[in-house]
Amino acid sequence: AIDQNYSHYTPVSGYAELRQAIAAKLKRDNGLDYTAEQIVVSTGAKQSLANAILCLVNPGDEVLIPAPYWVSYKEMIKLAGATGVFIEGGIQADFKVTPEQIETAITPRTKVFMFSSPCNPSGSVYTFDELRAFSDVFARHPHVFIISDEIYENINFTGRHHSIAAFDSIKDRVIVINGLSKGFAMTGWRLGYMAANKDLAQACDKLQGQITSATCSITQRAAIVAMKTDPLESTDVKMMVEAFKYRRDLAISLLRDTPGIKLNVPDGAFYLFPEVTSY
Repeated sequence: AIDQNYSHYTPVSGYAELRQAIAAKLKRDNGLDYTAEQIVVSTGAKQSLANAILCLVNPGDEVLIPAPYWVSYKEMIKLAGATGVFIEGGIQADFKVTPEQIETAITPRTKVFMFSSPCNPSGSVYTFDELRAFSDVFARHPHVFIISDEIYENINFTGRHHSIAAFDSIKDRVIVINGLSKGFAMTGWRLGYMAANKDLAQACDKLQGQITSATCSITQRAAIVAMKTDPLESTDVKMMVEAFKYRRDLAISLLRDTPGIKLNVPDGAFYLFPEVTSY
């Protein structure tokens, strides 16, 4: 791409070829139907999250977040002038929250439920059945949008990843966030993307056009190749996941020999979140 002089401005939402490749990836890997017009490519998944929050949330709104959570969620919500409402998922529950907890936390001011699976920092992974139970709750509350951070999709020790966007009753209110930093180790290349209903995608394009415009043109050309790579067939992705699983198991075996440490066994990502209250 450098040799071919891909050094000019690109469309704010990314090259059409890249957005088409992302839509094809979402169909291949997740069974999700999106068009290129519903995809917005950004400077990392962090910007995709911020775009969605800033386009959806107003002062006075509430955003539900299962805890533990990635630290930037809270700060993005504060930047939008909204209030974070945190739902505790303890170590005994594998750091997961229940549909009942979510429904209890929803109020008329709730605008967004925001979560990651696999989760940063707990490594917990929600199953298909757990996500379906969540979707049943949100189907009863049509004023709530769902931001699903799936950046750790490929670092999953349970098998195939599941997305809450798979449920038709709520799909139009789900914003899928993903990128290249974790599954393809392209952290410094800075490319994330979102898939959402067309109105929200257009709003995020408009917002991004006044802040950063598009991400790096060379990164986008590389991302086309990444999106066309089937992670189930990639020896590089498999090798990376096996390495993370080995490290997880090694760290767990060492921590279990430490008095007073409580552990769960995370099903994805590359984190342990031990309880150290005995100290």
